[in-house]
Amino acid sequence: MRIKFHRTERKKEEPVFKANNQIKAEEVFLIDENDEAIGKISLSEALEKAQEADLDLVEVNPKNNPPVVKIVNLGQLKYERDKLAHKQKMQQKKIDTKNIRLSFRISEHDFNMRLSQAEKFLMKDNKIKVELILKGREKQYPKKAAEIINNFVEQLKAKETIQAEIEQPLTKQGGRFNIILINKK
Repeated sequence: MRIKFHRTERKKEEPVFKANNQIKAEEVFLIDENDEAIGKISLSEALEKAQEADLDLVEVNPKNNPPVVKIVNLGQLKYERDKLAHKQKMQQKKIDTKNIRLSFRISEHDFNMRLSQAEKFLMKDNKIKVELILKGREKQYPKKAAEIINNFVEQLKAKETIQAEIEQPLTKQGGRFNIILINKK
């Protein structure tokens, strides 16, 4: 049997600026290095003004009619765009899902340890997935398993330091029970 390998999708790169001789329009709307709008002029005149200022002519908005071009330093423009994109990426908040596994015959001490772990995770604004897996003859008592998880959730909701809420209700898949909780502030 032949295994097919799928190519991974390439990340969409941000549009590359057309600069200087790459610009194809005959007429352009020019903005000079001081951010003052000069207006509609021919491409050759705009290139001359950019060369006089010892800067690049960069197409800022190619969809306009005529396209908007600006006299700037291309390297500096790319650097500022990359810096802004990096800053936005760093400010994004990533929420992790932490797993907490309970068992059918869990002792009271272990139950309390899992409860304190869940509280710590929720205080750090992570989601928690509480999971209970039934093995062998335990599968005959699904109501008991649901009762253990519901008891865990009720004790978490009773904590004053967090406001635990159910994001995804209790689901049963075979001998596996899952529930996802989040901290609502």
